[in-house]
Amino acid sequence: MTSALARLLATAALVGGLATAPAEARTRWSAAEANAWYARQPWLVGANFTPASAINQMEMWQAATWDPKRIDYELGLAQGIGMNTMRVFLHDQLWQQDPEGFKHRIDEFLRIAHAHGIRPLFVLFDSCWDPDPKLGPQHPPIPGVHNSGWVQGPGLPGLRDRSRYPAYKAYVQGVVGAFKDDQRILGWDVWNEPDNPADQYQGQEGKEPLVRAMLAQAFDWARDADPSQPLTSGVWWHDDWATASKLSPMEKLQLGQSDIISFHDYSWPETFARRAQQLTVYGRPIICTEYMARGNGSTFDTILPIGKRLNIAMINWGFVDGKTQTRLPWDSWKKPYTMDEPTVWFHEIFHADGTPYRTAETDLIRRLAAAPKGVVPSEVTTLPAARARARR
Repeated sequence: MTSALARLLATAALVGGLATAPAEARTRWSAAEANAWYARQPWLVGANFTPASAINQMEMWQAATWDPKRIDYELGLAQGIGMNTMRVFLHDQLWQQDPEGFKHRIDEFLRIAHAHGIRPLFVLFDSCWDPDPKLGPQHPPIPGVHNSGWVQGPGLPGLRDRSRYPAYKAYVQGVVGAFKDDQRILGWDVWNEPDNPADQYQGQEGKEPLVRAMLAQAFDWARDADPSQPLTSGVWWHDDWATASKLSPMEKLQLGQSDIISFHDYSWPETFARRAQQLTVYGRPIICTEYMARGNGSTFDTILPIGKRLNIAMINWGFVDGKTQTRLPWDSWKKPYTMDEPTVWFHEIFHADGTPYRTAETDLIRRLAAAPKGVVPSEVTTLPAARARARR
């Protein structure tokens, strides 16, 4: 080909609009890029956040029940104990209902959070609890039942209906694209517990392959939006995450696509430490996006110092007691606590009026948050729980 012909073809391509074709999606961050990002962060500590006035994601974000005054109050409580992040669930139907209004409320949430020094990790999809989410007024809490109104997103009917997938892509790219360079956002948790069977509900058969296929697309959709923030999806189910041959197909997808590694653990401290150490083989920053279930052996006293020492970002489940009722344990789905509540709260840090459930816990969070990265102050190691561990 002559140089003149080559120039002619190049000019034709420009005129034909080929030069304006979309750029390739950004690739997964390298381990070096992920670690450089993490090195710029403070030690991250926070909670999964739903205001006490909302039973689920729908009630938190819909215009009719949007409660910025309550959100501002509760994020002020978080700031007061040194928290600097919150994990916050979104929902695809909220985007489909009112994309501009939803973006406006997300921006308002970010303004409130920023004023309190908090950068949220937003969750795009979720496989837990009710598989048939619906917009509009949400039902009241079921007495004595943990998280009785939480909903999946997109929900099983939506997963089975391929005609809805373009709307899911529009949601992911609309939300991530709108805030892709917003430094008030910590990151994007693409899918919460994607392989959770939610088997307290009937008719969940065949869900996992559908979720796995869509999760792969959701990572692509999010990356197509070119966010400056990291993407993740947390593993949670099994006990060996360091051995490739023992990973489930879903875990391989999650660990292989996440810019930063995230996981859940509600176990005793020995188990938490072992699972966290397994994830270090990936050479990437680690965030525990769910922990702390007092009746299950996972407490602030025993778990949070481990996370601080290992420089793992720590986000517990539950913040202020309210309509989610997650102060009640998981077994309340089978045995509602309608008469006598358990002596020990399962989740949550504060009563609805802002009183700490245990002042020793809020003091511990504050002391750990104030200490340098990786440093557990000496007074923390002398807490009663630590002394009890030392005697065992």
